[in-house]
Amino acid sequence: MSTLPVVAAVDGSHDSLRALEWAADAARRRAVPLRVAHVRQYAHWAQPDVLAAGSGDPQDDPVLDQVRSHLEGRAGQPDTEYVGLEGAAGAVLPELGATAQLLVLGSRGRGGFASLLLGSNSMAAARDAECPVVVVPRPGREVHGEAPGGPGSRVVVGLKVDGPDEATLQFAFAEAARRGARLQAVAAYPWPAQPWMMPGEMPPPIVDQDVIEDETRVLADGFLAPYRERHPDVPVQLTPEAGDAAGYLVAASRDADLVVVGRHRRRLLSPVRMMGSVTHAVLLHAASPVAVVPPSPPAD
Repeated sequence: MSTLPVVAAVDGSHDSLRALEWAADAARRRAVPLRVAHVRQYAHWAQPDVLAAGSGDPQDDPVLDQVRSHLEGRAGQPDTEYVGLEGAAGAVLPELGATAQLLVLGSRGRGGFASLLLGSNSMAAARDAECPVVVVPRPGREVHGEAPGGPGSRVVVGLKVDGPDEATLQFAFAEAARRGARLQAVAAYPWPAQPWMMPGEMPPPIVDQDVIEDETRVLADGFLAPYRERHPDVPVQLTPEAGDAAGYLVAASRDADLVVVGRHRRRLLSPVRMMGSVTHAVLLHAASPVAVVPPSPPAD
């Protein structure tokens, strides 16, 4: 088991304190330390294009003092260290993922436009960090569509049947096991089918949606099988859905403990990191915390 810490990024906002609570609980479940990090922005006189991030004194940081008071005296509190950093938060926060097993932050911080659903620092961390990133939303987000009922904890994972990622599925199963939760795997398939045709070609036969759904279920069951064997105590609910994957995942986020989505791999001709449109939409609209998991390293 990894002993790397769970890192909570704080800035004194209510959003970051909610993320701190989530991170402290995650550290307890993993039996690892909690690292609380505050990135102080540049002084007003600093050059805006200078990225000289350095260590600050955590004993001389009002935000970290606030967090110490917030956590003081709690039973079962994990070993906690406090780190003060200086620089541009959007650049410094993703770097914290290099020495963490999980990076947790709120969907909005103190800066930026209050009307935005997701802050730029949260977006940068989810896109660029080397470890999984959990973004904790503000309470009260309304989601539409039908979500599965039933009592008990639930972890939702998006399953791409045309290219499932091992790291995403493993993270989701492990998180469900820690929480004693059931796992809901949402496997979306494109519908209605849009065949591509050359001019003059005969149209293909009409595709039966039931056939596509059955094929999706069979493929998804096959991908889930090895994780079910590793985590036999995790009940699995497979949900094949037609059409918009992001919409189903957002609907499923209502009353969920966590929604787990993957991040795109770097591509040869586009080496920058990308989240993907589904992951982006889920981060913007999900009612539950969202974990964005970096892709598994490519096979040799």
